[in-house]
Amino acid sequence: MQDYSGYGQPPSGDYGSTSPLPPMPPMPPRPPRRRIGLLSYLAVALAAGALGAGTVVAVYHPAASSSAAPQPSSSAPAAPPSAAAPPPTAGAGTNGGGQANLTGGVGQGLVIINTTLQYSSEAAAGTGMVINADGLVLTNNHVIENSTKITATVAATGKNYLAKVVGYDVTGDIALIQLQNASGLHPVPTGDSSQVKTGATVMAMGNAEGRSEIVTATGQVTGINQTITASDQGGAVTSETLHGMIETNANIVAGDSGGPLVNSAGRVIGMDTAGNDVSFNQQQPASGFAIPINTALAVANQIRAGQASSSIVIGYPPFVGIYVGQSSSSNPQQQAAQQQQQQQQQGNGFGGFGNGFGGNGGSQSCYTNDANLPVPTTIAPANSGTLVIGTICGSPAATAGVTAGSVVTSVNGQAVGAPQTLHGALGKFRPGATVSLTWVTPSGQHKTANVTLTAGPPL
Repeated sequence: MQDYSGYGQPPSGDYGSTSPLPPMPPMPPRPPRRRIGLLSYLAVALAAGALGAGTVVAVYHPAASSSAAPQPSSSAPAAPPSAAAPPPTAGAGTNGGGQANLTGGVGQGLVIINTTLQYSSEAAAGTGMVINADGLVLTNNHVIENSTKITATVAATGKNYLAKVVGYDVTGDIALIQLQNASGLHPVPTGDSSQVKTGATVMAMGNAEGRSEIVTATGQVTGINQTITASDQGGAVTSETLHGMIETNANIVAGDSGGPLVNSAGRVIGMDTAGNDVSFNQQQPASGFAIPINTALAVANQIRAGQASSSIVIGYPPFVGIYVGQSSSSNPQQQAAQQQQQQQQQGNGFGGFGNGFGGNGGSQSCYTNDANLPVPTTIAPANSGTLVIGTICGSPAATAGVTAGSVVTSVNGQAVGAPQTLHGALGKFRPGATVSLTWVTPSGQHKTANVTLTAGPPL
């Protein structure tokens, strides 16, 4: 799948734009936001996304091993535990599942999150936890990653809200969103995750499998301070390592991401983040992982305070409006070859990728999403730079005249090579900034233009 992280323009209404893009095709049914683990757990991937204009197909699974590690600290203080509340009730046995009773306690503070990923013709779903009465909601970054529209439904009342991103921590997989025009909501009661002990009874709650209802699964804490590595195939297919995780045998599944792990006193002690509901050769028991609530709230407080860092982004990232590949090479021809190889391995159109070399030859001047987006047949004669697979209609890049097959060679005079270097160069700026973009056209012309970056989907 080509990467558009940091390179697109949002549709009207979501980020304050007043110029709507062309109408989008009907979206597929929303699946849960899923993640796929590394190594043997790649075998649990679903096939839906390989059909073209597809769906998010990843379950966030840990790698084959996990290990103890020190729990990370944050400069921001964790929010104090809120008032005691009765534990949620449900007809669920150990590792079983049942629909939650949302009449009190944690249940009243849960939201079902649905996202649209317009530029990849996808949709996804997850869970969130209300942390103040005015609609601040805590969730995983991978729940809202690459989203161009976010809606949230309060599970206990059925009331729907549009939501905007306040900020997110990519490396910690934590995000904070704001429900628009919300008031009088019920924050979830929180506990102290530093006091969690192995063997404690817990309940995981979430929008399991994206069914638009809160489902529970009970179990015990089976480990603390665990380190896991996972990758997300719902976006840029990048891996990340999470530290200090709470491990449980409660059956955390796709769609539970961002939901609470609740102790026997009815307090939230963790945020459901990773699940392994399929064992490799049936040799390992099912397990799930949650970010300690102290850690999650500390990051949320830092985001609320507007304290950006090397890992924390406040608001939306800058976008210029191009699709690029996943290659680590700085050679554009090699980027094209690797993109073609990925397409062939992923069923001739994973994530709506298109028909590869030849295909439509990149004949369209711009695209509204990556459905049927081919690798360009004609590539700019440049030895180094980032190959443009396509540009998004109405984006700064498209307006400036960048086309498929062009190779971006510098930003503000800083040379770029592999796609990740372009991402890094643009990431230094905020939406609204004007930068000088230099590229080589497929016909060999060298061009430079000043482009104003817009706000785009969270990474």
